[in-house]
Amino acid sequence: MSLQEYKDIFHNGVWKQNTGVVQLLGMCPILAVSSSVVNGVSLGLATAVVMALSGAAIAPIRTFVPNEIRIPVFILIIAVLVTVVQYLMNAYMYGLYVVLGIFIPLIVTNCIVLARIEAFASKNPAAQSAWDGLSMGLGLTAVLAVLGGMREIIGHGTLLSGIDLALGDGAKNWVLHVVPNYHGFLLAILPPGAFIGLGCLIAGKNWLNLRAERKRNSTATVAPIEAGCTPASH
Repeated sequence: MSLQEYKDIFHNGVWKQNTGVVQLLGMCPILAVSSSVVNGVSLGLATAVVMALSGAAIAPIRTFVPNEIRIPVFILIIAVLVTVVQYLMNAYMYGLYVVLGIFIPLIVTNCIVLARIEAFASKNPAAQSAWDGLSMGLGLTAVLAVLGGMREIIGHGTLLSGIDLALGDGAKNWVLHVVPNYHGFLLAILPPGAFIGLGCLIAGKNWLNLRAERKRNSTATVAPIEAGCTPASH
């Protein structure tokens, strides 16, 4: 597989077919966990790791699994990988593990993971499947990061709040107070704020796509028609 094909897979996962703002999959964790950058990025990266590992694990056995039981087998493999990630977070990032709560084991039932397994990993080799899963997961992480940043700044006036839960007490000084003496805006950190923020992200991406398309159309050149008449041949 060429480097360009890997670039195309990455662009497809992060931008063209982004799971959060294009395919609109996995809406529950996107809306529930995106109250801050740290929470959103943490769950997004955990999902990306699971998607990459599940793609690498399922692609080599795709021809050996009977079609009738492929879904239970795929979910079983995903569940094993999610359990490993869950135990690692419980052991090394307990505070963050408690905050994310049920949404870590619910990665098993996240439609994003199974959708990519069915659409890509079950039809392609392991390396490409792992890269596709990682790219899709990073696309989801980007949406969670931007949406979490928007909601955290508007809701609390801070950025990177709770980063010590992931990186230890030494990271408490990394919290940015974007708006000093801010009293907060409750709507931004409630579910309606998540819907409004996600709607703004979807609208923004559509606007960027439309702008890029208009730019391509305006810069497209048409071969000029040469003026004058050519002499007739006899």
